[in-house]
Amino acid sequence: MFHLLTLPFRIVFGLLFGLLALPFALLALPFALVGAVLFLPFLLLRFVLKAAVGLIVLPIVVLVAGLVCAALFMAAALAVLIPLSPFLLIAFAIWAVTRNSRAAIAARG
Repeated sequence: MFHLLTLPFRIVFGLLFGLLALPFALLALPFALVGAVLFLPFLLLRFVLKAAVGLIVLPIVVLVAGLVCAALFMAAALAVLIPLSPFLLIAFAIWAVTRNSRAAIAARG
């Protein structure tokens, strides 16, 4: 509530102090531009180094990501197959017993 009550005063004094600070900001502008021009080669060097490191590291990251995906696939497959292994063994036993039975041989001809 206090924030809203003091809003008109903050607007007026903010504009007043902003107008008072404008000449100092205009005087400091050339120094800021010179600083930016002096700092620009270092920004470009930082970009080039980051790009070079990225190009070197990217294949390693892709390889590791592929290995992790393969490991996750194997883990998911084992998580499904291990609980089903008793049923698979029973099905294999039934198949092994019945594949050489007389009925199976007669059905094959």
